[in-house]
Amino acid sequence: MKKANGPRPLIFGEVLFDRFPEGSVVLGGAPFNVAWHLQAFGAAPLFVSRVGDDPLGRSIRDTMRDWDMDASGLQLDSAHPTGTVEVSIENDEPSFDIVDERAYDFVAAGDLPPLQHVPLLYHGSLALRNPDNRQALERIRRTSGAPVFVDVNLRPPWWDKASVTEMLQTARWAKLNDAELDALAPAGDNLMSRTGALQKDCDLELVIVTLGAEGAVARTRDGALQQVAPEPNLRLVDTVGAGDAFSAVTLLGVLREWDLGTTLLRAQSFAGAVVGLRGAIPASREFYTPFLIDWS
Repeated sequence: MKKANGPRPLIFGEVLFDRFPEGSVVLGGAPFNVAWHLQAFGAAPLFVSRVGDDPLGRSIRDTMRDWDMDASGLQLDSAHPTGTVEVSIENDEPSFDIVDERAYDFVAAGDLPPLQHVPLLYHGSLALRNPDNRQALERIRRTSGAPVFVDVNLRPPWWDKASVTEMLQTARWAKLNDAELDALAPAGDNLMSRTGALQKDCDLELVIVTLGAEGAVARTRDGALQQVAPEPNLRLVDTVGAGDAFSAVTLLGVLREWDLGTTLLRAQSFAGAVVGLRGAIPASREFYTPFLIDWS
């Protein structure tokens, strides 16, 4: 696998196991999924999180090692168990029962790896439900000075509008889905006006709104819009991780300086492939080969 030659993006947040109704248990967590994809695409991210000193935590570390991921940012917690989520699927849409007080909620600011030369910092909103993580993320922001990509994940009851808005005000780029946009920017008579309002309030360079089966739309600071639609007749197993796949390729586009149109097309194409999987991440590097060849 080709390794990154330049500075490495830092991915901060939860890693956990999704438990599906039929009994399968799948490794996931939005930031982990993003880091997994970026590693496969050769970006060699530094993933910062925390796992329990338990079999699930050891499994995560072993899996990262097998995927050639750097585990130096993965802290070990002897007091809290590794994260788990109960996933239910209704009308092809997942819902999540997220257990509180998991190891990934307690990333220690004093145990962070070196943070020099970070070109981009990615994080979501779920991992900031705990003060320890908010302190650790603030240390990363101050020390690295890296521009921030926020991936909004509104999971009741682990969010409030004021906190998420404040989080977005620290970002350069943001991605959220249409339901999350409605929750954060309800004023306005259409999606574009709400996107513009959120962008103005938070001074964001780029806002991407994912629209499920309708694809995604992006709005730049000057108000220019670009939209992308999924390919027809996609094989659908579940949509878990589709947004994370989209985010990973968007970050890749930022790192490799693709133009916005190219980035959106590639992000949508990759997300469309991921919905054909059970869970959010493929177990084989061969899954990525067609994209690596096409994008080279």
